[in-house]
Amino acid sequence: MTDMRLKSWILLCTGIGLFRMASAQQIPLNKYGLAVLQDKQQYEQLIKKDSSQQLVDLEKFIPGIRKDVRYATTNNFTHQRLYTSTGIYLRRPAAIALKKVQEILHKKGFGLLIYDAYRPYRCTELMFKIVPNDLYAADPRKGSGHNRGVAVDLSMVDLKTGKPVPMPTDFDDFTHKAHENYKPADPVVAANRQLLRETMIRCGFKGSSTEWWHYYLPNYKKYPLMDIVF
Repeated sequence: MTDMRLKSWILLCTGIGLFRMASAQQIPLNKYGLAVLQDKQQYEQLIKKDSSQQLVDLEKFIPGIRKDVRYATTNNFTHQRLYTSTGIYLRRPAAIALKKVQEILHKKGFGLLIYDAYRPYRCTELMFKIVPNDLYAADPRKGSGHNRGVAVDLSMVDLKTGKPVPMPTDFDDFTHKAHENYKPADPVVAANRQLLRETMIRCGFKGSSTEWWHYYLPNYKKYPLMDIVF
C-alpha cells in the first residue's frame, strides 16, 4: 500500500470511528449515567434510521383493544395522576406481538385490557420515590422496560360482557397474591391468569414473577430509555 493510500485509509477509519462516537453520544446521559432520549426531534431521527424504534398507537394498531390507564387517574398505588394523556404506545415489534396475542384471545372469547404501556422516564423516578423496592417499582438507576416502550401491563376482558375477567388481584397489588407462584383457590381465576401468561409467552413476551399483569420483550436493551410525553 502506498503512503497516499495508507493516509487515505487512516483518515477513513478515523472518520468512521468519530461518526460512531458521535452517534453514541447523541443521547445525553442523566445523573445516573444513563442515556435517556428526551428530544422529539432526536426520536424522529432515530425512527428514520430504524423503523422498529417507532412507538405505535395501540388503539389504532390493534382492533378492539381496551384500556384502563390507571396512571392518568388517582386510582393507582401513588394516589397521584402521573399522566396527562391516556394514549397507549409500544415499539413496533412489541405492538406486532401484542396484536397476535389479541387475535389468539379473540378466538377464545377474550380481548386485551391495557393498564400501561410506554411510560416516560420521569414517571419511573417518581414511582420509585414512593415505593423504593425494585420488586414492584423500577429502579431509575437502571430504567424500566416501560421507559423503553417494550413493556406492557395488561389483563383480559370477556367479549360477551365487555367486563374485565377475574384475576388473582387488582392491578398494582403488591402482595403475594400477585406473584406467579401464588395458587388461586378459584379455578376460573387460575385459568384466566394461565391463559394470559401462556398466550403472551407464545407471542414472544416474558412475564414477571411478582406481577401477573407485567410482560416485556426480552431484547429490551436495544431500545433506548425515553422521557418524551406523547
